[in-house]
Amino acid sequence: MSRSDRDATRERAHAKGLYPAAASEGRSRNMRANKRVDTKPEVALRKELHRLGYRYRKDLRLVLDDGVRVRPDIVFTARKVAVFVDGCFWHVCPEHGREPTSNEWYWTPKLRRNVERDHLVTSALQQAGWRVVRVWEHEPLMAAVAAVTETFEHGFDASC
Repeated sequence: MSRSDRDATRERAHAKGLYPAAASEGRSRNMRANKRVDTKPEVALRKELHRLGYRYRKDLRLVLDDGVRVRPDIVFTARKVAVFVDGCFWHVCPEHGREPTSNEWYWTPKLRRNVERDHLVTSALQQAGWRVVRVWEHEPLMAAVAAVTETFEHGFDASC
């Protein structure tokens, strides 16, 4: 979908009251700049794991038996370990997450759905025999690396 198509779709949704208007062009530009993959914390974690000799797939689409589709940030296929680097805003970090102050009618349910989806995905992966590691974007790099590598060493679920 082209950018103009996306903009037109967004404008129609805004006209119907389904999508909020940006507070400013600067805010709109800022939100569009948020990436789904290759965030700084994710890239830092991948680089450190690679430096330590771990090999993985990134953003690999997994389709589970019950039809749940998921794209973990880092996937160790042979070990069946899925790693997610969750952003504090988008996944409502208990330490840094906060209630939206503008357009709360839109953002509050959206963020709630993100958290519910996280729980569903974690549960579905565990039921399919995967170990799940979730780390927050604010966690120190070495703590995130330890959360992943301990999963290999101890064979337990290190999900948060």
